[in-house]
Amino acid sequence: MKMMMRGASSRGSSLTHSQWSNISSPSPFNDINNSNTYLPGQPLSASTKINSKQKSLPRELIDRYKRGDTHPVSALYQLSQTLQFQLDLKETVTTAGITGFYFAFCAVIDGIQYKTGMGITKKEARSKASELALEELIASLENDGIPSDVSEGPPPLPVREKDSPIQEIHSGRAVIERKNPIKDQVPSVVKEMFTKLMGSYPEFTGCGGTVAAFVMLSPTGCEVVALGTGSSNTKASPAPTGRILHDSHAVVTARRSLMRFLYRNLLLFFSKNSALEEKSVFQQDQTTKLLSFKNHITLHLYLSQLPKGAAQIPSQLRLNPLSISAWEVNNQIGLHVVVEGKVFSKFSSSYEQMGSHVVSMSATDKIMQWQVLGFQGALLSHFIEPVYVSSIFIGDGSCSDTRGIEMAVNQRVDGITSALPLYYCVYRPHISLVSSAMPPDTHPTQKSLSLNWSQGDLMMEMVSALEGKSTEDSPFKSSPALASRLCKAAMLSRFNLVAKEAQREELLTAVTYREAKMMAKLYQEAKSVLKSYLERKGYGQWVEKPPISDHFSV
Repeated sequence: MKMMMRGASSRGSSLTHSQWSNISSPSPFNDINNSNTYLPGQPLSASTKINSKQKSLPRELIDRYKRGDTHPVSALYQLSQTLQFQLDLKETVTTAGITGFYFAFCAVIDGIQYKTGMGITKKEARSKASELALEELIASLENDGIPSDVSEGPPPLPVREKDSPIQEIHSGRAVIERKNPIKDQVPSVVKEMFTKLMGSYPEFTGCGGTVAAFVMLSPTGCEVVALGTGSSNTKASPAPTGRILHDSHAVVTARRSLMRFLYRNLLLFFSKNSALEEKSVFQQDQTTKLLSFKNHITLHLYLSQLPKGAAQIPSQLRLNPLSISAWEVNNQIGLHVVVEGKVFSKFSSSYEQMGSHVVSMSATDKIMQWQVLGFQGALLSHFIEPVYVSSIFIGDGSCSDTRGIEMAVNQRVDGITSALPLYYCVYRPHISLVSSAMPPDTHPTQKSLSLNWSQGDLMMEMVSALEGKSTEDSPFKSSPALASRLCKAAMLSRFNLVAKEAQREELLTAVTYREAKMMAKLYQEAKSVLKSYLERKGYGQWVEKPPISDHFSV
């Protein structure tokens, strides 16, 4: 996973994650790589169309950056808000002649592409790209000031270097010669962890039909920090207790396990013990006081199967969109829901007949949502910057390409970035096929069971997906009532504990789970923008669980 991060040349704060350029696409079948490149390094001028209402130079902002009090990415986004110009931090290709594993980003300001910044991590590349853009931008502002009258002028001329061998743009990283080592490491460490867990409890081996895991890559190595299995959701009705798991699909279970890992590391950070704080994966932004992962830490998502929903679009639907009806296109690329493990399009008549059944959004749609709002959720966003995955690895032997999930996760939210509040963006993960992490003798004979584990757990927990509670024979049981450690009530309890340790008294005033969520104003704003955008684009209406399920306290 990827959080909003600081690069090697960090100056201090990091107000927002890099934002991807928005590819305006009237159809989900447009090629995501088909984008024009503008002349780089063009100085700020009337043709950049900065429609500034503020005529004076933002001196304080610039001085803070020059003193090193503001991180380059943060400073660039603050400047864009102050001067009201359109800004995107766009992943591009490495400069010709550069070899090795490098990421490349450039700032695009009102359509003008600035110099390319490179680094061994995306965080470092974004930071460098921001520095290069600020260098030109500030020099231009200080030399010429902000024009009181900004004339539109002709747009910059698009150029395409068709003969360049490295011009192809990929959604995940620059085109390079060297093989990405993490692509080999991730399946290996996931297989090792799953085998280790099953070695202690071989009677649960049959629950491993669908596996998801979050893997952390750091200078010390590659390790699994959260893992989940499962392929169904509960048949229980929503209740105001917060103690039932409604969705136990593998990626949802792994994501909630990841949240436990994040809470555990927040407690380490706020422990007021330097030795424990050093063990935490977090560092604090001294300006915003929000936490982000330490430098050179990234997280990645492994899926043993393509997630349910739009990611499983038939190849003929993707490749020959003109040969099928518009209804079928909407039916496949639109939002999907899951009822007791079965998938339905929001546009299907079968869904309309579901009545009072408990409905969850599909795993694909949830991944798409998390790539905009962050995997941390509303409660954790009070403490940390949004968390995004850097890569999604599909270890599904029956899957021949990733175009479906690329469209479902990336393309459906193209164009939303500029409408999102501070901190949030559309982060495009690198999606690729990898070898399976599951042992060849793993057979899904226990499909109704869901396993969860996160780094630091002494034992795994086994949950009955249909009941939404721990099983009687689960290695870990939180209480005689069998409420799972992943349930909302457990998350609210951890939230209150972290708020107390962080001395965030204002957060402790929230009485219910819903109140605590709604206090995360920017997160809720981003969520509202996303739901409105999807509905406006014709993908369907996002299904929310009944409010009663959030009206509980601990």
